[in-house]
Amino acid sequence: MSDIHKAISERILVLDGAMGTMLQRYNFSEEDFRGERFKDFPHPLKGNNDLLSLTQPQAIKDVHRQYFEAGADIVETNTFSGTTIGMADYHLEDLVYELNYESAKLAKEVADEFTAKNPDKPRFVAGSIGPTNRTASMSPDVNDPGYRAVTFDDLRIAYKQQVEALIDGGSDILLVETIFDTLNAKAALFAIEEVKEERNLNIPIMVSGTITDASGRTLSGQTVEAFLISISHIPLLSVGFNCALGADQLKPYLQRLSHNTSFNISAHPNAGLPNAFGQYDQTPEEMQVLIREYLEDNLINIIGGCCGTNPEHIRLIAEVAKEYSPRIVEPV
Repeated sequence: MSDIHKAISERILVLDGAMGTMLQRYNFSEEDFRGERFKDFPHPLKGNNDLLSLTQPQAIKDVHRQYFEAGADIVETNTFSGTTIGMADYHLEDLVYELNYESAKLAKEVADEFTAKNPDKPRFVAGSIGPTNRTASMSPDVNDPGYRAVTFDDLRIAYKQQVEALIDGGSDILLVETIFDTLNAKAALFAIEEVKEERNLNIPIMVSGTITDASGRTLSGQTVEAFLISISHIPLLSVGFNCALGADQLKPYLQRLSHNTSFNISAHPNAGLPNAFGQYDQTPEEMQVLIREYLEDNLINIIGGCCGTNPEHIRLIAEVAKEYSPRIVEPV
């Protein structure tokens, strides 16, 4: 616990970039996703990136290694969809504990390698806890506004299993990220607090929401300030935003966040907005210029990249982050 708090007080910490963007480079086939263990599994598995922690562990370690080499202080585990709710799409609910445990273990092994090489710059693993593909605040059926595809308790139970495995595998931090529905996030935070109490441990928590468009709101309709109030009852290492927007579009919402919280602030924006083909065209150099503005305006304590970013983006972000002091956290 003290290591991450010490590091964040001394410098701006750099988070890694996109896992999915890197895995696309491998062009893994259905057979690659299956590996030997799942070669006779009766359902398609291609696209289940979390499963690659079991079937292609060297590729996952290689991605973590490239981000650490680029200058990242923190890498995220390959567990964005690692709940029974997310794995139901692939009929792999029974694997959830193993997927999270092994993913955290892989990331921790690489982090320990880099910390051993340079003990003055400890490297950390953030257990990635995604939003699931269901929302507790809204109905998926326009004809039945009162219907919910998932309950708070469903989410809490699913998240608790993920959290326990991420901690057992060696995560230093838990990152509840890409939050489009704050009620889902509150279930995750409730589960984390349950595990902390049961195990009598104190693990730092990062929370990162998603502003979905120029309305400045999350998908479930919350403003920056409402989102912040909804999750501020938990002691957090940081609060911030990721995904959906590029660094320039995200900046005004980070400014509003900065004015309203004494938590550390994190940001991992996309490499711009997607083009007509869903690709991200923003170069590392272009993104570095925009991140420099964050730093000059004293907005952040943790900075990284989301969709479309790769180790070259993180390398240039890490270079510019070295030139600045972290945002001073003042009581609000």
